[in-house]
Amino acid sequence: FTHKPAQQVAERLLPLLPSNQKKLFFSDNGSTAVEIAIKAALQYFYNKGEKRTKIIAFENGFHGDTFAAMAASGISFFTEAFRGSLIEVERIPVPVEGKEAESLAALEQLIATEAYAAFIFEPLVQGAAGMVMYQPEALDSLIAICKAHNVFTISDEVMTGFGKTGKTFACDYLSQQPDMMCLSKALTGGTIPMAITTFTQQIFDGFYSDDVNKALFHGHTFTANPTGCAAVLASFDLLFTDAMQANIQRVNAQHLDFKQRVEKHPRVKTTRVLGVIFALEITRNGAEEYYGGFRNRLYDFFLGKGVIMRPVGNIVYVLPPYIISDELLAQVYTVIEEALEEVF
Repeated sequence: FTHKPAQQVAERLLPLLPSNQKKLFFSDNGSTAVEIAIKAALQYFYNKGEKRTKIIAFENGFHGDTFAAMAASGISFFTEAFRGSLIEVERIPVPVEGKEAESLAALEQLIATEAYAAFIFEPLVQGAAGMVMYQPEALDSLIAICKAHNVFTISDEVMTGFGKTGKTFACDYLSQQPDMMCLSKALTGGTIPMAITTFTQQIFDGFYSDDVNKALFHGHTFTANPTGCAAVLASFDLLFTDAMQANIQRVNAQHLDFKQRVEKHPRVKTTRVLGVIFALEITRNGAEEYYGGFRNRLYDFFLGKGVIMRPVGNIVYVLPPYIISDELLAQVYTVIEEALEEVF
């Protein structure tokens, strides 16, 4: 059974996705979208009578707060209390510039054991890690290795999806296609809880059976609720206007101009931009804690200046709404420059 708003969401979303994505599974938040993808990967091989019980993920990734999503997340601050209660996950280095070969070698070594069901990743940008960015070509190489060894790939686009990287999805930068995608947040324009996990036909067929025990038993009361679906449709109506797409390009251009200016500051260690995402790393002596004193001083400084930003350790990032005005964005940049002079 279904209803018209859910059908309309499917009809409008599928053409936006990589061409191998054929099926949608509705849920209600990003963490649950990830949970469903991981469960599907593990159960797919269980249904086939093949024992693959482990997952591969990036170091310092973040995928949510439910149990499988926590297990896949590499920031111990969020998961320490549950150590020993989570599914088994092995981590590989993020293929940032200079570490591409190390990341690929680590993946190849793990996959050779044939114990892994899936590799989950935040495509091109690790959000909670501090907007850590890496190149599409590096991710393409990792996905290709997984495909060659029948390991599913899960692209967690909860943060990156619907324009954040300058394209509708970060996966649009890739030549390889993931087996699953996790979508939420901007799916409804941030207004109503809603999430979708997308699948290839192969994965769907792994559950399609007269044997009820092979079904993916996952369902929530508000899954694909009509109000949430209406919000998705309204969000799409706004996102894909010429004006909103121009806003994304405008914000990106402003970020690039600011990057060129601020990266010359003696306290700025690195800067990076992708789409509407800007990040800079402030030079410090030694490592900074995720919620350490320096981070808190930055946060309080920004708040005192009337700007809400959430630094990660010594990393300051800007991820504005697409409708932000040039004047407000300039105010954000100015406050960051003031912080470089005043916060130590």
